Amino acid sequence: MVSGHTAHCREGYENAEAMLAHLQNVGELLGEALKISRILRLEVHAPAAEVEKLRGPMAAVGPQFFVLEEGIRRQ
Repeated sequence: MVSGHTAHCREGYENAEAMLAHLQNVGELLGEALKISRILRLEVHAPAAEVEKLRGPMAAVGPQFFVLEEGIRRQ
Protein backbone atom coordinates (compact mmCIF):
# COMPACT_ATOMS: atom_id res chain seq x y z
CA MET A 1 0.00 0.00 0.00
CA VAL A 2 1.28 3.47 -0.80
CA SER A 3 0.27 6.70 0.92
CA GLY A 4 1.93 9.75 -0.59
CA HIS A 5 5.66 9.01 -0.63
CA THR A 6 5.40 6.27 1.99
CA ALA A 7 5.04 2.57 1.20
CA HIS A 8 3.56 0.26 3.81
CA CYS A 9 4.40 -3.42 3.82
CA ARG A 10 2.78 -6.00 6.07
CA GLU A 11 3.94 -9.60 6.04
CA GLY A 12 3.18 -12.72 8.07
CA TYR A 13 5.31 -15.75 8.82
CA GLU A 14 4.69 -19.14 10.42
CA ASN A 15 7.53 -18.65 12.93
CA ALA A 16 10.85 -16.88 13.60
CA GLU A 17 12.80 -19.29 11.43
CA ALA A 18 10.55 -18.57 8.44
CA MET A 19 10.96 -14.84 8.92
CA LEU A 20 14.75 -15.11 9.13
CA ALA A 21 14.83 -17.33 6.02
CA HIS A 22 12.81 -14.71 4.13
CA LEU A 23 15.13 -11.92 5.25
CA GLN A 24 18.09 -13.94 4.01
CA ASN A 25 16.37 -14.55 0.67
CA VAL A 26 15.62 -10.86 0.08
CA GLY A 27 18.75 -9.47 1.74
CA GLU A 28 20.46 -8.34 -1.45
CA LEU A 29 17.30 -6.77 -2.89
CA LEU A 30 16.51 -5.07 0.42
CA GLY A 31 20.05 -3.69 0.54
CA GLU A 32 19.56 -2.16 -2.91
CA ALA A 33 16.19 -0.68 -1.92
CA LEU A 34 17.72 0.91 1.18
CA LYS A 35 20.16 2.82 -1.02
CA ILE A 36 17.25 4.97 -2.22
CA SER A 37 14.85 4.70 0.73
CA ARG A 38 14.75 4.20 4.48
CA ILE A 39 12.73 2.22 6.98
CA LEU A 40 10.64 4.56 9.10
CA ARG A 41 9.19 1.91 11.38
CA LEU A 42 9.65 -1.83 11.70
CA GLU A 43 7.42 -3.80 14.04
CA VAL A 44 7.58 -7.49 14.90
CA HIS A 45 4.49 -9.05 16.51
CA ALA A 46 4.95 -12.61 17.77
CA PRO A 47 4.66 -14.89 20.79
CA ALA A 48 7.39 -14.30 23.39
CA ALA A 49 9.45 -17.37 22.41
CA GLU A 50 9.55 -16.28 18.77
CA VAL A 51 10.44 -12.68 19.70
CA GLU A 52 13.42 -13.95 21.67
CA LYS A 53 14.66 -15.89 18.63
CA LEU A 54 14.55 -12.68 16.56
CA ARG A 55 16.09 -10.13 18.94
CA GLY A 56 19.72 -10.96 18.16
CA PRO A 57 19.46 -11.58 14.41
CA MET A 58 17.37 -8.43 13.88
CA ALA A 59 19.23 -6.10 16.25
CA ALA A 60 20.97 -4.27 13.40
CA VAL A 61 17.67 -3.08 11.90
CA GLY A 62 16.21 -2.04 15.26
CA PRO A 63 12.63 -3.29 15.15
CA GLN A 64 10.12 -2.61 17.87
CA PHE A 65 8.96 -5.95 19.31
CA PHE A 66 5.42 -6.67 20.49
CA VAL A 67 4.67 -9.88 22.35
CA LEU A 68 1.39 -11.52 21.41
CA GLU A 69 -0.38 -13.05 24.37
CA GLU A 70 -2.16 -16.39 24.11
CA GLY A 71 -5.81 -15.96 23.17
CA ILE A 72 -5.57 -12.40 21.87
CA ARG A 73 -5.07 -13.41 18.25
CA ARG A 74 -4.93 -16.95 16.89
CA GLN A 75 -5.64 -18.12 13.36
